[in-house]
Amino acid sequence: MAGHRQSKKVRYIAWSAAGAAVVAGAGVAATASMAATTWPAQKTFTGRAFDTCTAPSLSTMKAWHTGFYGAAAVYVGGKNRGCAQPNLTASWVKSVSALGWKLIPLYVGAQPSCQTGSNPEKMTAANAASLGASDAADAVAKASGLGMKAGSAIYLDMEPYDTTDKACNDTVLTYARAFDKALHAKTYRAGYYGFTSSSAKAIATASDKSDLPGNLWYALWDKKNTTTSDWPWGATQFTGHSRAHQYMVNSKESHGGVTLTVDRDAWDAPVAITG
Repeated sequence: MAGHRQSKKVRYIAWSAAGAAVVAGAGVAATASMAATTWPAQKTFTGRAFDTCTAPSLSTMKAWHTGFYGAAAVYVGGKNRGCAQPNLTASWVKSVSALGWKLIPLYVGAQPSCQTGSNPEKMTAANAASLGASDAADAVAKASGLGMKAGSAIYLDMEPYDTTDKACNDTVLTYARAFDKALHAKTYRAGYYGFTSSSAKAIATASDKSDLPGNLWYALWDKKNTTTSDWPWGATQFTGHSRAHQYMVNSKESHGGVTLTVDRDAWDAPVAITG
């Protein structure tokens, strides 16, 4: 299932069903460029979340709003996004937000050249910085066009790759830093989805933390609805509502009489600002 997030693969993710809280600055990386900016208050959701490859219809979102889940991840863009999104419009975002759903914008950006499989967009050492910046600009444009306002978090999707390949790993970090700096320049918060064995580990264990994302969504399919007890890295890392955990995949579920196959997440991190 490691490739389920890649282009032409079915994607699912989890949402949440506890209350959402607004906090001022958690999960924002402390960079000089951000320090001079007045940031909108962060909207944080804590609870259970889900996603499917294609954003569900409005009628499905109404049926699924039972209290079990409270947030949904949606694929706002990226050349490696695997599914068409006929339902994902500004009107849909407004309508599901009015129902009470919190939304998690996910962008399937360039993937590393050392990664197995084929993708329409891959990064190299030569283009990582410029591609990271241009992809971030596209991510902001796509999110903004859907009604996800400045201050929202956008999560960069990075699939598994060989982190022991130093040149490849350095390229990914260069791309991620450029992506995050460009998000911050537009006053969007930076998040990152990856695997504890590879892509998320690269972010969490990087010796140079500058310009890396302040919110980490880690895939560890242990079926544990937690962002703390199975957190693989230092206890002081990504604290203050900055963690999410994809803990179960391909879960076939029925809520409100409608069945979907989804992935589940334990969420304690920023989401989109849509109000």
